[in-house]
Amino acid sequence: MRFTLRQPLLTVFLLTCLLLGTAPARPVAAQAKGSALAGGTPALTTTDGVKLYAKVAGKGLPCVFVHGGPGSGSSAIEALAGQGLEQNFQMIYLDQRGSGRSASDPAKNYSLDRVVQDLEDVRQQLHLEKWVVMAHSFGGLIATAYASQHPERVQALILVNSILSLPASMESTATNGYKLLPEAGRPPLDPAAPLPQRFGMVMGMLGQQGLMNKFTYANDSTPVRLNRVMKGVPANRDFSTSVFQGGAVQTYLADMTPGTASLKMPVLVVSGREDYLVGPEHYKSFRFPNQQVVVVPGKHYALIENPTEFNSAVATFVRKLPRK
Repeated sequence: MRFTLRQPLLTVFLLTCLLLGTAPARPVAAQAKGSALAGGTPALTTTDGVKLYAKVAGKGLPCVFVHGGPGSGSSAIEALAGQGLEQNFQMIYLDQRGSGRSASDPAKNYSLDRVVQDLEDVRQQLHLEKWVVMAHSFGGLIATAYASQHPERVQALILVNSILSLPASMESTATNGYKLLPEAGRPPLDPAAPLPQRFGMVMGMLGQQGLMNKFTYANDSTPVRLNRVMKGVPANRDFSTSVFQGGAVQTYLADMTPGTASLKMPVLVVSGREDYLVGPEHYKSFRFPNQQVVVVPGKHYALIENPTEFNSAVATFVRKLPRK
């Protein structure tokens, strides 16, 4: 089903964004093609002139983190999940254009194809033949599109609480978020109403009644931890606001699940048993021929709230990956 996502939904979408930032960057020396990737914060500029922030840390196979939001940045995941991630990978914590510590695009081009091209620009500038691509939430759309366009560059794909069909995840949010609202005060939800209308109403009411944290996180301490690590950190919000203005958001509405059948790289899918933002059974529509699925307790932040299960699944997956 095709539908148009209109500007009034911007506010409710932003309720799900963690708009993150960073500390000052330090330069990193360039490396020759094929050599080990140096740690630090490399200077990166896309082919259309947007400066991107990335931090390289850890040891192992190079792995780029594709954050969600849209526009949340990668700094919170680095701060709260980085220690575990960096045991298995040389992580590349990338902030997408108009997000976190990266610059905005003066032309306001935040389309899916442009963000996918940014990933490829980064890979080339880091002189990597291949890398592991790890995505969270909305980043699943970007990572899967990248894997579809550049399969020869993806050594493996890791999808954590990831969306591959935005309308399907919006449906889950509308249906399950409505159930969380107190019966006495919630208005009727017309199942025949357009999905954007139902989604917008439910998200708005969850926000008004202070229930977004309960809907998103398994532990009350998680938003507290997120706020603590991000306190005082500057954040670029341009992606999260601009993507809903004009036609850019329409590029993210296609259902990517049918195309997964043609992607033959190793894939690890990590899903939260009660992740109603994405849909707890959303992963069942994925058709990667070489996929492994791990369902962990909890909701939308398996990396942070279920580190033992998550890191164990990743370590097992990495041990089986080919090194070429």
